[in-house]
Amino acid sequence: MKGLRKYLTPFAPDQSGAVSVLYELGGILVICDAGGCTGNICGFDEPRWFSHKSALFSAGLRDMDAILGRDDRLVEKLSDVAGKLEAQFAAIIGTPVPSVIGTDYQGLRRLGERKISLPILTVDTNGMELYDVGEEKAYLELFHRFARESQPVVPGRIGVLGVTPLDMSDSAAAEKLTDLLKVQGWQQVDCYGMGAGLDRVKTAAAAEKNLVVSPAGLKAAEYLSKTFGTPFEVCNPLANELLPALDYTGKRILVVHQQVTANSLREELLRRGSGEVTVATWFMKKSVLAQPGDIVLKEEDDFTELAGDYDIIIGDEVMRPMIPGFSGEFVNAPHFAVSGTWVGR
Repeated sequence: MKGLRKYLTPFAPDQSGAVSVLYELGGILVICDAGGCTGNICGFDEPRWFSHKSALFSAGLRDMDAILGRDDRLVEKLSDVAGKLEAQFAAIIGTPVPSVIGTDYQGLRRLGERKISLPILTVDTNGMELYDVGEEKAYLELFHRFARESQPVVPGRIGVLGVTPLDMSDSAAAEKLTDLLKVQGWQQVDCYGMGAGLDRVKTAAAAEKNLVVSPAGLKAAEYLSKTFGTPFEVCNPLANELLPALDYTGKRILVVHQQVTANSLREELLRRGSGEVTVATWFMKKSVLAQPGDIVLKEEDDFTELAGDYDIIIGDEVMRPMIPGFSGEFVNAPHFAVSGTWVGR
């Protein structure tokens, strides 16, 4: 039945994805809402909130402020906070409220920058898309605003796009990627937004290469390639950690995850002798990364009906109860945006 969920909770929305990208970069993050969206981000969608805080605020819009589009009230609040905190930028992140009233984000940015001496990013999320759409918009806005100047290329420097808790589901993902890439010979590894700060974003043009580990980072990598000529590769080197020691030879396997991780798993499984590997995702499917037969899941029934055709299913544990009649092997591959499962230290 369309829209009916008996097992899955609502997935992380686009404003949560935008916050995930900007969380560690030293900015004032303002969620343009009355309070509910910010509570969901802090309470459910941003696991780092419980270990280290960010300057994350709700605009606290009253009914009439929202209806009348009183942008001046928001700017006044932002100015007050900027005078009390040390920050490198401010970001205004959209929710259903500004979407419904048609907020002019560029006008809001100009109004805010006249009032406070900080660059202001605006991310026009609407609360009705999923997290990866918000991540994609935040990455683009971030690099458009701060990575604007050409830099001499630094040999041995690599940038990594798409490292967020929502995509990687591991608190140590940035450190693991850094260690792995340094073993491969890279001397400086910049995981933008989860380890590398705003200073690294500003000099992103100096990277010799970029690595994209989730589909939300692809457009930003294309922007950096077009603007500065930085080549990029799309894969998740940590994906192999999700595979237990099983006999995959000749098996028909379904992988359900974000597209880049799922593609990396497919490549490794085929290398290990799997017969057929199909990628499915609840989130964005980039056509340039897809193979024939790849699937976008919309409803729980889509997954339930699909599962019977495979010997092994690799996906988040929360999906296992959806296939009670499945007699094959189910391999747990946590995806925080689906289940909220966060692999901590």
